[in-house]
Amino acid sequence: MKQMKEKLFNEFPPISNEEWMEVLTRDLKGAPFDKKLVWRTKEGIDVQPFYRAEDVEHLPTKDVLPGEFPYVRGTKADNKWLVRQDMAVLANPQGLNESIKSLMERGVNSIGFHFEDSAINTENIKTMFAGIDLSLLEINFYARRQFTVQLIEAVKEGLQALGVNLGEVSGSFGFNPFRHVLGKGARWAEWLETSVAVLKAAEPLKQFTCFSFQSVDLVNAGAYIYQELGYALAAGADMLAKIAEASSKSFSEVAERMRFDMGIGSNYFMEIAKFRAMRWLWALIVKANDANASERATKVVVNAETAWWNKSIYDTYVNLLRTMTESMSATIAGVHSVLVHPFDKHYNPAGSDFSRRIARNQQLLLKEESHFDKVVDPAGGSYYIEHLTQAIAEQAWKLFLKVEEQGGFAKLADEGKVQEAVNASNDARHKDIATRRENILGTNIFPNFTEKASEEMKKVDNSKVQGVEVTALDKRRGASDFEELRLSTEASGKAPKVFMLTIGNLAMRLARSQFSSNFFATAGYTLIDNLGFDTVAEGVEAARKVKADIVVLCSSDDEYAVYAPEAQELLKGDMPLVIAGAPACMEELQAKGIEHFVHVKVNVLETMQKFNELMGIKPRSAK
Repeated sequence: MKQMKEKLFNEFPPISNEEWMEVLTRDLKGAPFDKKLVWRTKEGIDVQPFYRAEDVEHLPTKDVLPGEFPYVRGTKADNKWLVRQDMAVLANPQGLNESIKSLMERGVNSIGFHFEDSAINTENIKTMFAGIDLSLLEINFYARRQFTVQLIEAVKEGLQALGVNLGEVSGSFGFNPFRHVLGKGARWAEWLETSVAVLKAAEPLKQFTCFSFQSVDLVNAGAYIYQELGYALAAGADMLAKIAEASSKSFSEVAERMRFDMGIGSNYFMEIAKFRAMRWLWALIVKANDANASERATKVVVNAETAWWNKSIYDTYVNLLRTMTESMSATIAGVHSVLVHPFDKHYNPAGSDFSRRIARNQQLLLKEESHFDKVVDPAGGSYYIEHLTQAIAEQAWKLFLKVEEQGGFAKLADEGKVQEAVNASNDARHKDIATRRENILGTNIFPNFTEKASEEMKKVDNSKVQGVEVTALDKRRGASDFEELRLSTEASGKAPKVFMLTIGNLAMRLARSQFSSNFFATAGYTLIDNLGFDTVAEGVEAARKVKADIVVLCSSDDEYAVYAPEAQELLKGDMPLVIAGAPACMEELQAKGIEHFVHVKVNVLETMQKFNELMGIKPRSAK
């Protein structure tokens, strides 16, 4: 017993923060600490290389337990979440009934139903849910905004016909009055009137939420984490305040009917912190608007969805790695439900049996193999996560207050201001991807050299949505520009041959040929690598023999001064000469007519677009 009470590592003396910093400063040998070791995120958060207990001592939520207000550590005393999968409701309700039963047998306990207008009727609801125990399944319904009330009535009538107690079944109606203006740029003057009708129609369904804000749409348009969180809070608060006033309900009563469909990005730890901050800030907002708010109203309901902004059509199985880490972030953070989209959804909307099964099983692995549902707030107490939660909450709160000061979310969305701010982030991130400051594996870095797009991939629409009245969200994925580049190459029927003329320093020529191969492969070019040549003349002769379209000289900076002019003279302008690197003699080489250089500081996208033009390859949009 005595041994059990002994503290571990007593033989090690305590180390102060100043001592750690002294060691770091010494090891940096004069290099600036802030530039070398401090990571500044796109959200403007400075992330330190290490954190200690004193870094979280001042946090207002450090002593909050799971299930306690303001719920930063979770809204309940466990970490169970619902495994969700979505399906389209077009016709054949009997087939849907069989699919629902099949999904439930395979571990799904939440399903989203997306209705076509013509499929909204009582008989379809009856047939879909016949013989299904709805105490084991959360049911979520989506329809076009003008058909939501009709859908609610059909659901009520259909379930009552099956003998279901409407007050006990749980689910949601994904009515979002702002989705149309955000996605289409078309204002909707009747949104408040319809919202009140939705609230009234859903009254008997006590365990249902009927209002939603799909902030996943912002994530899919390239929003930064603080933007998704700040705008989601602003939209929810504005929506509820106006609906409460128009319906003569309290803010708390309407808040009980609210949920958020949030996106999950690839920034693993930041995403964990985002969901924790969401619970915290929403609880504060509801309490501030209604001092007597119910516990249910202050506990935000979040369905987390894997986003598509960072997904790619090339090397598409990499999407599985992305959705795996994303679902881990959400489940560790303690959300209500998780929807993992099939890895091929962005070019195959319905997915395949395989991709849907894998998406479902990713969550089951987290439950059955990793036991993520057995530990409450597994991230709690991590100095790093606690710091991120606080930092993200502060940034999101600033944006929330800014929106409130400018008239509220509805006003800014109708003016296109929200869309413009998110689109600006999208543009910035596209530029980062073009210059490889942000990487998409298999697309702008380490592409699959030999992959060809399938017919489904070729149909992908990477165009920008034009707003009807105001700016609409730009939902072009991060990979879209590089995909268009490569799809254009494939559509041209050409595959320009890029010949690596490797010579001189062994280490440098190998490194630069690998870099250059990955560089040109982003556009789908054919790569011809070589072990090395004894002379430049030998390399040029080999390039002519294979009928190369482009020659890339790969050597060391010191050797380029000799090798590059020689190669330029031997090629005689028959094919472009590219220098792999940015040697000190670059200006001298440019003066001799050598104009193409590829290195880490160039814009990969713009460079390859110019090479496509040089090779006579037109963009798909120009055909």
